[in-house]
Amino acid sequence: MDITPYRRVLAVPGVRSLLLVGILARVPATAVGIALTLHVSTALGQSWARAGLVTAAYTVGAAIGQPLTGRLLDRRGLRLTMLLTTGGQAAVWVLAPHLSYDALVVAAVVGGLSGPPIFSVVRLSLAALIPADQRRTAFALDSILVELSYMIGPALAVVLMTSLPPGWGLYVLAAGFTASGALTWWLDPPTRPEGETIPAIAPRRRTWFSPQLVALMVAGAAATFVLSATEITAVATLTEAGVQHWAGLAIAVWCAYSLVGGLVFGVIRRPVSALTLVAAMAALTMPVGLASGWPWIMLALLPSGVLCAPSVTAANDNLTRIVPPAARGEANGLLGSAFTVGVAGGAPFAGAIIDAWGAEWAFAAAGGVAVLIVLAAVPAYRRGYRPVEEPAPRVEEPTPV
Repeated sequence: MDITPYRRVLAVPGVRSLLLVGILARVPATAVGIALTLHVSTALGQSWARAGLVTAAYTVGAAIGQPLTGRLLDRRGLRLTMLLTTGGQAAVWVLAPHLSYDALVVAAVVGGLSGPPIFSVVRLSLAALIPADQRRTAFALDSILVELSYMIGPALAVVLMTSLPPGWGLYVLAAGFTASGALTWWLDPPTRPEGETIPAIAPRRRTWFSPQLVALMVAGAAATFVLSATEITAVATLTEAGVQHWAGLAIAVWCAYSLVGGLVFGVIRRPVSALTLVAAMAALTMPVGLASGWPWIMLALLPSGVLCAPSVTAANDNLTRIVPPAARGEANGLLGSAFTVGVAGGAPFAGAIIDAWGAEWAFAAAGGVAVLIVLAAVPAYRRGYRPVEEPAPRVEEPTPV
């Protein structure tokens, strides 16, 4: 595989520091769910169901908050946005160890609402720094780093919550949010193309909130729906087979498939619709339940696994082609909310299917539902598709003699 496109992206000034800060800032964000679950179940002595309710409250807050912080990013810039959200996160997670269960549910919603828009910041900055013909490579690289964050964050949360005294893991989480927010504030990466300033009047939503964006959000929700369902179903399948100790390895191998797929997809130049990739990934998930034995399940996850990162990459790339730069912060927040909704719906859906008919049927059901969702969004995506015109670079005219 030719890695020259990745070298070109990393050679752009500011990209390396942006990606490094991005992966550090995403670790606390990916650790929140496990940290809250373990704090409620151990420190507060509540049931797993009540622990899941707190995590769900945080997820709902995040789904509502991401478009709001994205719009703040569009209208007021990065530094004010990071200052407000970082302060909110520090306050929530410092107070959380001292709260009762009911108060913690409210705090979790506030924590989700005030979550730093680090995912949007990295993608906006990449779109501002990288030429349009290289953005897919940049987004693919970012998706790979997101995978690494999700591999590091939850594992680190388990270590902190089980090895430190009760509550101290949340203090570390507060410190992580504060340090990463301060680092992002200090770096202050550009979120708009060079020469473009914040408009005095925000562009009206009707000028960019198009059927194509709605279809892209639907596809994004379908992608994370099937990914969330696949994760819990793979673990349930291995548990039913009596080899649950291999579940961690199976998920790690599945993530490795995604990393490889993202690397390959990043060097492809031909435009690819996110809807096509999500539908293909969902369709290839359906037959996984036919595999018998954990080695065959890990192998059966390969075809759909290699399309995980490319599906997310294509969604981000497609968004930059249909939304103008002045509204991409809010649009990225909306897409992030769609991703969150899909994650929140996939796990309980798979759990219900597993309880009713068994784990092998959950793969087929989740994949089938995701395919139908994407197919329903195709007409809206095709209707009146008009790519955004990127501003041409300024060329200085020679002074006439």
